[in-house]
Amino acid sequence: MNATDRTPADLLRSALAADPSRPLVTFYDDATGERVELSVATFANWVAKTSNLLQDGMSVEPGDRIALLLPAHWQTAVWLLACASVGAVADVGGDPGRADHVVAGPGNFEAGLACGGDRYALSLAPLGRRFVPSPPEGYADYAVEVPTYGDRFAPYAPVDPEAPALVVAGAEYSGAEVVERARAEAAGLGLTGPGSRLLSGLPYDTWEGLSAGLYGPLASDGSVVLCRNLDRATEDTLTRRIESERITATAR
Repeated sequence: MNATDRTPADLLRSALAADPSRPLVTFYDDATGERVELSVATFANWVAKTSNLLQDGMSVEPGDRIALLLPAHWQTAVWLLACASVGAVADVGGDPGRADHVVAGPGNFEAGLACGGDRYALSLAPLGRRFVPSPPEGYADYAVEVPTYGDRFAPYAPVDPEAPALVVAGAEYSGAEVVERARAEAAGLGLTGPGSRLLSGLPYDTWEGLSAGLYGPLASDGSVVLCRNLDRATEDTLTRRIESERITATAR
């Protein structure tokens, strides 16, 4: 993290320059038993590919609104940072009828059809698997499309830190506001600097969930253990996870 970082994409670039091998997002799904660990480098690679998909595959320009109809998930975190990288507005749980494009997961495909722009579907299956035999009608399969895009990304237009970047729970934030608020709240979440590991079971449909589950750890050189369906985990399972993942703080 550098004092000059003004957008979430800046935070990711600084993390990549400082220590690309350290864990950034570790994801558990207690409904499927899935565990995925992404280093800063691996996460940044997914973000770069997704950013290129947005910019070249979907012709997204700064200010375009992307409705993200997705739960707390490592791929959702990728999309949030990809939107920040191109200057698009990530509208979490937003109205697809008012969005330029939509990205949807299971349970939201029908609602997403209200969007007249490009529609991408995520299976959210373990290992980011594609749909079999095909994605939902009216959607392209993210898992099929994203590997074809480049591992390096450069925006065609500079991203304005003061422009709208995120909408969640009816509140709008610029990229600079996301960074400033995440930095200010990090200590309150128990993120005290490098090595801090926050376990979050909060959904992504509030600022608090996004701060604990992505932006706070990124802004403080920490990392997040993001848990979906945490209510299905037993207390013994949670205790073992806290120990094995070297958790220093929790948000549930």
